[in-house]
Amino acid sequence: MIEATDIRIGNMVWYYDYHMVETPFRVEGVLEGYVYNSGLPRSRLPLDKVHPFPLEAAHLLDFGFLAGDPAYGENPALYAYRYNRKDSIYILDAGGQFQPVAKAGETFVPYGRPVIHLHQLQNLFFDLTRDDVFTT
Repeated sequence: MIEATDIRIGNMVWYYDYHMVETPFRVEGVLEGYVYNSGLPRSRLPLDKVHPFPLEAAHLLDFGFLAGDPAYGENPALYAYRYNRKDSIYILDAGGQFQPVAKAGETFVPYGRPVIHLHQLQNLFFDLTRDDVFTT
């Protein structure tokens, strides 16, 4: 289950439809214990029926992150996304958990909690950049 404070408009989540098929959808609204989307049955679902997507390295690649290149001495588990001409977001793949890191000289230091769900990455990116570019 997802808490109402954990999701925002634009997040990708899923639910089991009437045939028990995992069905993805984009959040269009959250209010009083329900998540809204015009494509849902009755256009809404209770929060306890909504599930997060586990974050995977493939999501990072789909959204434009680049893995470090060992040929240049970079860590292949470190993903970078340049969102303007001088700033980047760095995520370290720590085996199922994705740790945001910041560049500090020639090294990277972790900050915040690990990101384990897709909507958390969407929220982190939006909070840092005010852009909603992670859509699937």
